[in-house]
Amino acid sequence: MSQTIVLASNNAGKIKEFNALLGDLGFDVKPQNEFGVPEADETGLTFIENAILKARNACAHTGLPALADDSGIEVDFLNGAPGIYSARFAGEHGDNDANNALLLEKLEGVADYERSARFHCALAYLRHKDDPTPLVFHGVWEGRILPTTEGQEGFGYDPLFYVPECGCSAASLPKEVKNQISHRAQALKQLVAAFQQRSASL
Repeated sequence: MSQTIVLASNNAGKIKEFNALLGDLGFDVKPQNEFGVPEADETGLTFIENAILKARNACAHTGLPALADDSGIEVDFLNGAPGIYSARFAGEHGDNDANNALLLEKLEGVADYERSARFHCALAYLRHKDDPTPLVFHGVWEGRILPTTEGQEGFGYDPLFYVPECGCSAASLPKEVKNQISHRAQALKQLVAAFQQRSASL
């Protein structure tokens, strides 16, 4: 018998990714729109705060355990921007082309060695809306911002994010490689390890 977890997202790619990793542990991850959950107000000042807000909102509307991630990119030259505003950097939420264009514009003429950046993913798991001890996991993926987009895979800032250990952009990586090394993959591995530990101790 699988246990349903609500994912505080309607992103089909994320749902697939979470189910691939958590299915074997007896969890069935469903998107929040299946339950009519409204979007949470992301009023937090950090990725972790926003992840907890989103998970708590999903718990409150469904009565089920919930999982939420908040992720984005921070660029050192821009003092950590776009950070928690990554998805709406250029104004409209989720306009990848506009966000990438604005990032390139802000880094125009900046030397390679000053273009260091990293993706962050904060994952929060709450058993119920009043859970006083959310499980929180944090993955970080180091790289730098390219001067032009490269690659067709991925989404968001992937075409601009150069991965040194792979010698190419995140958008040039096959999905199975990205899903092993990305910020979200790292946070998910921590989550899976915690779930395995928990089920082993039951």
